[in-house]
Amino acid sequence: MKRLISLLSISIFILSTSISASENDKVDASEIFSQLKSLVGVWEKEGATDSNFAISFELTANDTTLIEIWKYKGRKHSLTLYHLNGRSLMATHYCPQGNQPRLILSNDATLNNISFNYFDATNLESLEDSHQHTLGFELYESSDQILRKETYLSKSGEKGSDLLLVRK
Repeated sequence: MKRLISLLSISIFILSTSISASENDKVDASEIFSQLKSLVGVWEKEGATDSNFAISFELTANDTTLIEIWKYKGRKHSLTLYHLNGRSLMATHYCPQGNQPRLILSNDATLNNISFNYFDATNLESLEDSHQHTLGFELYESSDQILRKETYLSKSGEKGSDLLLVRK
């Protein structure tokens, strides 16, 4: 019995040490938001020969909200807002489909690999209706190139899309 208690105590100590170590390794949402702010400017698809498509990032609300605006053929196409919510970071995507998925920063996000997962949505009757389900950015050492990743879910399954973007 004494040996069992000793083994349990050691196991609990090891578990609590590993949990606190992983919490310390986790990047703070405010640090990731600061990293996202570095995207401010205008971006286009790498190798694009026309100017029909661009994504711009700008700050508003005393630099507490990052706005991502998609423009296609001179018209605004969609919008995503990024902001802190307490100790987490959220993204709300205003889709041309008319729904507004809210995504929350993934637990495994890093400063150079930022990812968001579906949290909830407005104007979405069913999770089987087409909606943005994940969103992410791979940031490279060159601040003039990023990979933007997203997946959409619908009745027909999951569809992913990656865009390699360069600063205009």
